[in-house]
This record gives sequence, structure tokens and C-alpha cells, in this order.
Amino acid sequence: MKGMLAALLAVVVLVASSRAQQAPPHTHLVIVVDGLRPDYVTPEAMPRLFRLGRRGIVFRSHHSVFPTVTRVNAASFVTGAYPETHGLMGNSAYIPRANATKGLDTGERMNLEAVERAEGRLLTAPTLSEILKPAGKKLLAVSSGSSGSAYLLNHTVATGGIIHSDFSRPAELAARAAATLGPPPAHATPNNPQNQYAIDAYLKVGLNDVHPDVTFMWLNDPDGTAHGNGIGAELTLKSLALVDAGIGRVEDALKTRRLLDRTNIIVTSDHGFSTHTRELRLAALVDPFAKPMADGSKDIVVAEGAIYLRSGNDPGRVAAIVAALQKRPEVGAIFTRPVTNGRAEGAVPGTLSFDVARWNHARAGDILVSASWNSEKNDAGFAGKTTDGGVAGHGTSSPYDLHNTLIAAGPDFRERAVSDVPTANVDIAPTLLHLFGMRPAPAMTGRVIEEALPNGPSIASVRIDHMAETVKTPDGSYELTAHISKAAGHAYLDFTEVKRAAPR
Repeated sequence: MKGMLAALLAVVVLVASSRAQQAPPHTHLVIVVDGLRPDYVTPEAMPRLFRLGRRGIVFRSHHSVFPTVTRVNAASFVTGAYPETHGLMGNSAYIPRANATKGLDTGERMNLEAVERAEGRLLTAPTLSEILKPAGKKLLAVSSGSSGSAYLLNHTVATGGIIHSDFSRPAELAARAAATLGPPPAHATPNNPQNQYAIDAYLKVGLNDVHPDVTFMWLNDPDGTAHGNGIGAELTLKSLALVDAGIGRVEDALKTRRLLDRTNIIVTSDHGFSTHTRELRLAALVDPFAKPMADGSKDIVVAEGAIYLRSGNDPGRVAAIVAALQKRPEVGAIFTRPVTNGRAEGAVPGTLSFDVARWNHARAGDILVSASWNSEKNDAGFAGKTTDGGVAGHGTSSPYDLHNTLIAAGPDFRERAVSDVPTANVDIAPTLLHLFGMRPAPAMTGRVIEEALPNGPSIASVRIDHMAETVKTPDGSYELTAHISKAAGHAYLDFTEVKRAAPR
């Protein structure tokens, strides 16, 4: 009898083990909702996303990468690194070998391809697609954002592919997308037609044909609508409702197909959003310091907040430009190259170093400028204004631009949890690799968000430290402070703060 029981137990163990080995692997869907402020996610405005957070984990101290613009963060999502490592410095980037006289709009895929041809490599850090390839895993990008942001998610197409309304890669995937989805819709405001096209690309082509291990789904709203209509405007709120319904459609489709229980859904955004007061005209402020080159063009290029001196190293002129900007109330934080690598002080008195901004790369300019900000509310009751141009947007080191959304739910994440431990967009790629049983790549400067995982350390056990780095001009007229959080050995820029006073 004992022998029969032992044999029966062995069979049960063998069957259970076999079933465990045959269990389908978990897959990961990262939904990037462009420009999603954390305070947009309410039961009234976005009920499906709010419920997703309730069943999973909500991160209340999540950070964008500075400069808080789309393509910088697209590159950081897939490299797990800051601009200091991946080399995509802004939505407008100055790459002299690609164009010697002006910055390039990185929202256009063709401009990124021009950088690739000129420099031999677009990003100076490996992407998730490239890292996953040796492990036999695939990454798919589906996007309704700009062609540039879509391209950055998988620009070498090492695995999987890209499906976008303007282009798809590789050719065989483009053919499948065209046959399955039909002609892509035109852009609209809100951009629901193209958002739904991206969702369909995942549900009808990705799940049926590609079978990706990781999918990045980029949804263009609310960013595309809020830029022109403002935070809290009727159309912006409508765009939130449409995006929320799209996220619900994805969740419902996965449930119907019995895939929800093995799919981790991570919803994040590339940056926050602020109301603009249109006071800062950086190019005009810098223009008096420009000199003519031999071809007649100016020797200073302003690419968004970055200032490049084309004629070579000129510390005196850099200092003069900085001094002029420090006197302007519409100018906020100013960064320059570090006096010593790793230190907070920039080369010009009263500036923070590029190392604080994590922007110290060979492609960096001479000066990096952020617009000024305040916590005033707009007419719709949303706090956060900056002096940038346009109706509303992002890009600064304001807390309203730097703090963005992260929510995760699925088999590999804690349930019904909330975390105040600092995290950032650079942490998503290392965490995905960890869930595959892989170590973060050496170039990755983000961390694995271990406290979010059921078997990780408790959220309460993670120590959080707060510090401030302050620099000022010799006369005390301009004082700049970087507020920084630290957790698990990693530092996160929370915001910068400028104080001005009469010269001593």
C-alpha cells in the first residue's frame, strides 16, 4: 500500500511539474498615455484606469526624465537610461553632422534617420528590443504619437516591429497591418481614430500574428488635445474619456481571450503637463550674443531649452549669456557643464551641473534652460503654470512637468497597493528585464522596482531620503535649488526652485 501511495504521489508531482512547465509565459503591455498628469486619473474622468489601479499598484511619486519632453522619455523607456547615456537630448536636438545650422525636430522619423546616417547610431545605449533578441523575445511598438516617438521605441527593429499610421516596420509586418487594419485614419482632435488604430494594431495584429513578449502602446492623447485647448478644457476632458475607454477595451479584450491573467498592464506617461503663460522667448534673449559664421549663419543654435555655441569653447560668452538669463524672471533653472563630474555646481556660478539634470552627454549643449514655474491654478482648477509659449505643455523642471503617472496591474505586481517610493520612467525597462529573469543591461541607470513585486521587499521597508542642492550667484541675486529624492540607491529630481533678490 505504501508503495502504491508513493507511486501515485510521484505521478501527481510529475503532472503538476509538467503543467507548470507548460504554463504560458507572462507578457507585458506598457501603455504610454501621452501627457497624462496623475491628477487626471479620477473615478469621474478615467473610471477604467482608476479601477485598474485599484486592482494593482499606484505609484504616487513617479518621475519623468528631464527635459520633460516626449522623445527624451521615449528613448528612456526603452534604454532604461537618462539622456546622459542614450544621447537623445530633446524634442529638438542639435546634431551638427546632420544639420550644422539648426536643431532637428525629433518628432519626424526622417530627421532621426538623418542622425543615424550622420552619426552611425541614433541612440548611444542599447534598446530593449536589442537586449531581448538574444533571449528569443520580441518587442512590438504600436503608436498614435509622432513618427519620431514611435521610431525611437524600436528603431533598429531588432525584434518584433513597429506599427504606426505613417509607417510600419519590417515590411512583412507593414503588409499584415495593412491587410488587417485597412488604411490608417487621419489625425483628429481628440485623436481617437488613430488611438483606436494603435489599439487595434495590438489586439488584431500583435496578439494574432506577432505574439510579442513586450508591447509599447503609445496613445497620443491627452497631450495632442491639451496643447491647443488647455488643461481641463472640454475637449481635453473628452480626450481623457476616450483614452480611458480604449484602455478598458484592451482590458476587456484580454479578458475575453483569457489572456488577462498572464498579462502585466503598465500604464504610464512620458511627462506631466502645465498651463503656459507665454512669457519666455529664449531664442530672442540669446540672439544678441550670437556672432556670424563664415557662411553668414549665426554661431548660436537654440534647440528648445538647449543653447549651443557652434564656434567652439567660449567660457566668457557662456558666462555672459547665463548672467543675462539669471536676471530674467521668466527664466527658471539654468544648467551648465559640471565643474567636477558628479558635483552639483555648474561651470558658471549660480548654475546647477548637467549631472543633476542627467544631461551630461557629448551631444549636450553649453547651457540648458528651464522656464520658470509657479503653483497657480488655471481657470479649470488645475495647478501648475510655466512661462513657456503656447496654451499648455511641458518640458520644464517644474514638479507639474516632472511628476507623471505610473500604474501597474497583473500577475507579477502587488494587488490593491499604493507606493510613495520614488520611481521614474527609466525604471520600467530594468523591471521588465527582471520579470524575464534577466539582469538590467550595464548601460541602464534605472532600477528594478522590486517593492512593487509580490516577492520583493515591503513598500514600507524602502527608505526614502530627501535632499537639496543649492547654488547661487556671488551677489546673491539668483539662487537655484534642486530638490531630490533618493530610494534604493537611486536619485530622482523632484523639481527645481529659483529665488531672486536684489544684488548685495
